[in-house]
Amino acid sequence: MKKVATEKAPAAIGPYSQAMIVGNLVYTSGQIAIDPAVGDLIQGDVRAQTEQVMKNLGAVLEAAGSSYAKAVKTTCFLRDIADFAVFNEVYGKYFTEKPARSCVAVAALPKGALVEVEVIAEV
Repeated sequence: MKKVATEKAPAAIGPYSQAMIVGNLVYTSGQIAIDPAVGDLIQGDVRAQTEQVMKNLGAVLEAAGSSYAKAVKTTCFLRDIADFAVFNEVYGKYFTEKPARSCVAVAALPKGALVEVEVIAEV
């Protein structure tokens, strides 16, 4: 196993790594819309927060030697399922290869985030 860490994505806000590589797969931790430059959740709607989440995931995937195109599975968490269509618009710009996915609504996310996404991808 190998830990993945990059300053281009937010530091972990708990006792976990940004991602772990096992064999030829990278498993990212869930990313929320934290701006890594300041360490705070960005303000804005689900569209703005999803864009930041995707930037964060892209940085972690790149640090692992992977990319969106190599994604195998994603798990997506929305605070409000009514945001599903807007979330999909942004998500679809990044995950063009259409990996397997689960997307669920949850009662709450860390720091009051509106969206969180984690990825399993080939390295």
